[in-house]
Amino acid sequence: MSNYGDRLKLAEYAAREAGKYLLKVLPDKRDIGKKSAVDLVTEADRNSEKLIHEIITGEYPDDRFLAEEGTKSESGSELIWIVDPLDGTINYAHRFPVFCVSIALVKNNMPRVACIYNPNLDECFTAIKGNGAFLNSQPIQVSNNDKLIDCLLATGFPYDVRESENDNMNNFVMFYKKGAQAVRRAGSAALDLAYTACGRFDGFWEFKLHAWDIAAGILLVEEAGGKATDFTGGKIDLFKGEALASNGLIHQRMQDILREAFRLPNRF
Repeated sequence: MSNYGDRLKLAEYAAREAGKYLLKVLPDKRDIGKKSAVDLVTEADRNSEKLIHEIITGEYPDDRFLAEEGTKSESGSELIWIVDPLDGTINYAHRFPVFCVSIALVKNNMPRVACIYNPNLDECFTAIKGNGAFLNSQPIQVSNNDKLIDCLLATGFPYDVRESENDNMNNFVMFYKKGAQAVRRAGSAALDLAYTACGRFDGFWEFKLHAWDIAAGILLVEEAGGKATDFTGGKIDLFKGEALASNGLIHQRMQDILREAFRLPNRF
């Protein structure tokens, strides 16, 4: 049986080292490339990913590894590290201090270990499945707001927002019109989920995501007492790209609004 505690310690060390590096190079001019018109990739992304990969595979060379910038290793192991070396790249490129490092260990499409590190605030969110969720080693819980009008929600917009009709704008408007106190779009899905886990946000939804955006965050939400599903209320498929997370108390209401916003009653 894998020692998840040791792997979590390694994940936290890797995330903190990567975060330290990201802050170190932040003031410098960086080589900013583009995957598309609005999807940036920086030298910092690639170097952070390399650093994390070296740390993790140095200790667990037989584990699989999948990261956003393309680093990948295959083996017969059931365990796979899913890594976003810099979530919030556009924020980072503009020196807007909302970005993080996200590391998850997944088995059978289920996150078992999670670490999200925000170097700007020196906040490290961690969880092991079945053992609760923590912020800088202190236990965290989701909020207890049960009325949408009292809730602060979070979401994001896909990179193809300019080309696709399925752009999340309608959902954003619907949540405002249907009674949420406010909705925020800060630019880091991983941090949105971590902040839902510790009660700063009451709920989060987004689609067209990748596994590295959500793998760590959904475990944090669940271990903090919240609920994480797809938009139908079913089990999240990390590679489907759709996530709805909340404190659990407003989950059904969020599902109802998404159903109305998508205008696809048969989908649910």
